[in-house]
Amino acid sequence: MDNAIYTTLTRQSGLMQEMRAVANNIANVSTTGFRREGVIFSEYLAGLEGNEPSLSMAYAHGRHVDQSQGGLTRTGGTFDFAIEGEGFFMIETPQGNQLTRAGSFIPSPEGELLTPDGFRLLDPGGTPIAIPSGAKDVALAADGTLSASGDPIAQVGIFTPNDPNGLRHVGGTRFTAEAGAEPVEGAVLMQGYLEESNVDPVSEIARMIEVQRAYEMGQAFLDREDERIRGVISTLGR
Repeated sequence: MDNAIYTTLTRQSGLMQEMRAVANNIANVSTTGFRREGVIFSEYLAGLEGNEPSLSMAYAHGRHVDQSQGGLTRTGGTFDFAIEGEGFFMIETPQGNQLTRAGSFIPSPEGELLTPDGFRLLDPGGTPIAIPSGAKDVALAADGTLSASGDPIAQVGIFTPNDPNGLRHVGGTRFTAEAGAEPVEGAVLMQGYLEESNVDPVSEIARMIEVQRAYEMGQAFLDREDERIRGVISTLGR
């Protein structure tokens, strides 16, 4: 296969991945705590035989998670929490502890605070948070301290990944930190608020149009190359 076709195909493959990422961002524009994702393009060099120069191809297997703050919406819910600034809530899942910015929690019959998917919210030490039975006037302080009738009962853990580039999306609004995560000091929490998705729909639609046009240009090039090669083969076969 012609080297130009190899190069173009790697670019087309990367553009397809970026289109999927953009489409997923748009689909989650109203998802609480969602973090916009983008594809990272890099150059991949492949050696050729003889004295031929190396072949440069696109490599687009990396993902970038946009950690910018989303807007805050007031809900008034006792167990609706929002983080102002950096950090993530940590939740316990069957696949291990994971991070999320979605702060809508529900007390279980045992008093444990759960996500809508049933995962337990953890404190700074990695222990599930529980609200005592019969607790009244539950309040959340800015430092994450939960109290009932003015008496402290637990603290919501806020964590940050040790390597921001090692944050991996595992589903919905949940992430894993490949290099681990540590509790954040000085994090600011708000009770009765939820953080919106940080996706800008206008920017995403504009990006989708750009990616689609770039893909169409690459496809047009491949079609022309195919016609050229067929023409050469047809000429040689006469």
